[in-house]
Amino acid sequence: MQRREWIMAAVCAVLILGQIYFDLSLPDRMSELTVLIKTPGSAMDDILRTGLDMLGCTLASAVLCVVCGHLTARVAAGYGYSLREAVFNKIADFGQQEMMAFSVPSLIDRTTNDITQIQMVVAMGLQILIKSPVMAVWAIVKIVNKSWTLSAITAGFVVALLVLMVVIIAVVVPRFRRVQRMMDRINLVARENLTGINVVRAYNAEDYQGQRFEQTNSALMKTQLFNQRAFAFLMPAVTLAMNALSLIIYWVARPSSTTCPPPTPPCG
Repeated sequence: MQRREWIMAAVCAVLILGQIYFDLSLPDRMSELTVLIKTPGSAMDDILRTGLDMLGCTLASAVLCVVCGHLTARVAAGYGYSLREAVFNKIADFGQQEMMAFSVPSLIDRTTNDITQIQMVVAMGLQILIKSPVMAVWAIVKIVNKSWTLSAITAGFVVALLVLMVVIIAVVVPRFRRVQRMMDRINLVARENLTGINVVRAYNAEDYQGQRFEQTNSALMKTQLFNQRAFAFLMPAVTLAMNALSLIIYWVARPSSTTCPPPTPPCG
């Protein structure tokens, strides 16, 4: 990345920290609001002030998220530009031996599709890979200060989610590598058909070329469907686990029922 991309990435990291601070301030404000509502004789001004603080935290987090999204998009686009230029210049210096070793369709995919995927990873990683670990550690520290029981419950759910993610990634990653080879194959078939279109028409081989492309395209589609379905299962599982964790925390941390006072003994 260029110097300006590094500067924007650093600014984005600071904005993400500010966003995490405002997001984690909301539960504290919510706790204060609940106490004020349940406390008899609470002033309406205090309740409104706490509600306005929550609204301010939400708006501040939203503004920081928008600014950070703009910066991450510029950083990812600049990184993709520099990387694409470097790869293009490197390939332009290849000799005949290197061209035969990599093949032209593979090099086309490396300079187009692969760099686009890396650009998306950079754009998402600047937000997710920074925000998620920091927020997790920050939240765990706050929970540990509150209750060890809640900490153990949260740790159990985190371990379960990590195991689920590791299993899904272990299943999907080999197929993602297979997708790269299939992309090269489909690019090769399409390139051969376009380059030799006159020969294909002369020998009336349109059906044969169509079948070749259909086989390669179908294999790529089936592999991508499996990958996307596996990742589609991950998000509902995470949502279910988070909601279940919230319910369990509410259940464990609920106030105990007050016991009735012992009956007054009869006089005399």
